Amino acid sequence: MSSCWPFCREDDEDDEPKVVSGPWNHRMDSQVTHSKNTGIIWNNYVNPWESWLMPGLCGLLKWQKTVVCNGEGDHTNIPSDLAELDSVLPVKCPKGDEWQQVPPKGMRVTWLGHASVLVQFDGISVLTDPIFSSRASPFSFVGPKRYRDAPCNVEDLPKLDAVVISHAHYDHLDAKSVSDIHARFGNDVNWFVPKGLKKWFNDKGIKTVVHLDWWDEVPLPKHDDVKFVFTPTQHWSNRALHDRGWYLWGSWCVFTRNHSFFFGGDTGYCNGFKEIGERYGPFDLAAIPIGACEPRWFMKPQHVDQKEAIQIHQDLKCRKSVGVHWGTFVLTYEYFLEPKEKLVEEMQNKGLDPKDFFTLDHGEMVLLFSEEVSTQDIEV
Repeated sequence: MSSCWPFCREDDEDDEPKVVSGPWNHRMDSQVTHSKNTGIIWNNYVNPWESWLMPGLCGLLKWQKTVVCNGEGDHTNIPSDLAELDSVLPVKCPKGDEWQQVPPKGMRVTWLGHASVLVQFDGISVLTDPIFSSRASPFSFVGPKRYRDAPCNVEDLPKLDAVVISHAHYDHLDAKSVSDIHARFGNDVNWFVPKGLKKWFNDKGIKTVVHLDWWDEVPLPKHDDVKFVFTPTQHWSNRALHDRGWYLWGSWCVFTRNHSFFFGGDTGYCNGFKEIGERYGPFDLAAIPIGACEPRWFMKPQHVDQKEAIQIHQDLKCRKSVGVHWGTFVLTYEYFLEPKEKLVEEMQNKGLDPKDFFTLDHGEMVLLFSEEVSTQDIEV
């Protein structure tokens, strides 16, 4: 990431308010879309995007009627034979000395299933939306169940510096995984969460938690040269029937001396990604959702398809992106390998190199940019 350092505030002659620029091009706050909270007594976060349509009960019932009554059915076609499933969507165990150490150069990314990725670079390890449970549900006996096991347990994880949470839905905020991570690492882990979720973590005894609004920027404690920024998405967030709007949702940017990382969480397509790209791009690496997106008439506002994921990749000016939010839970009924296969197809249709927006097997690690010169290599 070519940039100036350290973080600084730049002032122009017109004395208009500016954001802290750091290693990116600053933009005025008036040029970006802010979160919208219509609550007076309590939080009621709503989407500011014209492209948003809240999924309702009628739409859900229509979708289920189409699947059950109109014969469209379940097209996931997940092999019942484990050996066959392993051959097309393997689960690898990312244990070993290599995984336990942050690479001296470059960025190592490991996909742990669904939207959980471990990114290690510039001396830090960041985990996104961790879920190691067998179900994405408040219950252990009902709800979306994994058809691919987690490639590791919390006990196998390397030292973590930070965990980022995109929103409160159960496939992204798993209570048991949060508790297990806190039990193992304690206050050594810093939790970065959307506005409204801090109390949820505090009630679990977790005190090293910061909740942010869109465009808020904070340094990583004990790492003044690492910055976390909470940025927009088009989605929604709740834990029960009564708390819709209580918690914000969004994406995360992480900036270090040498690299930049973006985590998209869960989202439909909106203009916010162009704003993020203009304000903070280019990004070295992004984790962008690519699955659980059919049928489009119902899923489009809340889940991008592969073509829209590529548009996000381009909006953010990413050098490399990895596809997440697929291949783990049955959340919709399209063919289970469709996200991976269509991503390659759409990249080729756009004349782009599929190696620039790729997918990984569960537990697979890849090291990027390790041959590039870093600031540590430059003698002052």
